[in-house]
Amino acid sequence: MPAFRYEAVDAVGATRKGVVNADNARAARSDLRTQGLVPITVEAIAAQVDELGQARRRAFGDRLSTTELALFTRQLASLLEASLPLEQAFSALLEQAERPYVRDLIASIRAEVMGGSSLSDALARHPRDFADIYRALVTSGEQIGQLARVLSRLADYIERRNSLVQKVRLAFTYPAIVTVVAFAIVIFLLAYVVPQIVSVFANTKQKLPLLTVIMLAISDFVRSYGWIVLIILTGVFFAWNRALKNPEIKYRWHSWLLTAPLYGKFERSLNTSRFASTLAITTGSGVPILRALQTSRDTLSNVAMREQVEDATNSVREGVGLARALSAHKHFPPMLIHMIRAGEVTGELPAMLERASNAQEQDLERRAMTIAGLLEPALILVMGVVVLLIVLAVLMPIIEINQLVR
Repeated sequence: MPAFRYEAVDAVGATRKGVVNADNARAARSDLRTQGLVPITVEAIAAQVDELGQARRRAFGDRLSTTELALFTRQLASLLEASLPLEQAFSALLEQAERPYVRDLIASIRAEVMGGSSLSDALARHPRDFADIYRALVTSGEQIGQLARVLSRLADYIERRNSLVQKVRLAFTYPAIVTVVAFAIVIFLLAYVVPQIVSVFANTKQKLPLLTVIMLAISDFVRSYGWIVLIILTGVFFAWNRALKNPEIKYRWHSWLLTAPLYGKFERSLNTSRFASTLAITTGSGVPILRALQTSRDTLSNVAMREQVEDATNSVREGVGLARALSAHKHFPPMLIHMIRAGEVTGELPAMLERASNAQEQDLERRAMTIAGLLEPALILVMGVVVLLIVLAVLMPIIEINQLVR
C-alpha cells in the first residue's frame, strides 16, 4: 500500500502534516476527511527505484546519514527484541523521526511491509540509504528467523564504523586547519605586507639584499598571476578526477597508494579493517561465504585490493580455503591470514574475523594518530621557516640602512 505525505487543516484551522497509507491519492484524501481534516496537498512518497529497478535521481541532501542509519537500526532492533510486530515497530519509529526525509523513508518502508512485502524487499526499494551489505544481512536474518539479533549486530557494526571514521577525521582536522591558515597567512604577507614595506626601500634606490629581491619577485608573481595559478590547479584537480574514471589509471593509482611511503600502510589498514569487519558480520549472520566475500569486496575503497578479493573469491569457489586464497596476495597482513586459518581449523571463523577486525581498527587508529602527529610539527616548522624568510626579507634592508647611517 503506497504512502502519501499530506498537509491538511483541522476543525480549528490549525495546519497538520503527516503521512497516510492508502491505495491512491483519492483514497488518501477520503481518509483525511474521515478524520475531520481538510486536505491541502497530498503527495505520494516515491521509492528510490523505478519500475525497471533503476535508481532514481535524488535531490541534494536527501539521504540517510550514517548516524541516522545507526539510530534507525538500533531502534528497530530494540523494538523487535521486545517482540513488537514489524508494522507496529515502524509506526513507533515514524513517531520518533524528526527530519522530514527520515519520516518519509520510514513511512514508505512501512507501507511496503503493510502491503505484504518482506523487510528486505522494502529496503531494496531504497538502495541509496541501505547498502548491499545491509540488505544482505536483513535477508539472512529473515531466512534464519533471527532478524532482531542480526539487526542488533548490524547496529554494532555501523556504530563501530562511524566511531572509527570520526576518530580518523578528528586526527586530520587539526593538520588541515593549520595548512589552510598557513597558506592564507603566507599569501596575505606576500600579496599585501611585503610590497608595501619593501617599496619604501626600493624608492631610496639602494641595492636590496638578494633575499629581499627574491621575495619581491615572488610577491609580484602572486599578485599578478596568482589567480592564473589557482585556475590551473583547479583544472588539474578536475582533470585528475576525470582521469581516475579510467579503470586502468585508477587501478595503477590505487596500486601505488598501497606502496606509498608512510601512507601505504594506512591505506592497507583502512581497507583490511573494512574487509575483516564486513566479512565477520556477514558470515556470523548466516550469509554464505561466497556472498559474504562479494559483499565485503564492495566495501573496499581501493580498486587493487578489491580485485585481489575477487581473485580470492574465485579461488574459494573452486574449493581453495579462504586463508590460502588471500595469502596469494601480498597486501593482506599476515595476522589476518593467520586468524582466518585458525578460524577455518576451529570452525570459529566469524569470531576470528571479529578479533582480526578489532586489531586492524586499532592499528588504523594508531597509524592515523602517527601520521597526524608527524604532520603537525612538520607544518608548524614549514610555516615558521616561510614566515622567518619573509621577516628577514623585510628587516635586511632596514639593517643595511642603519649600518650606512653609522
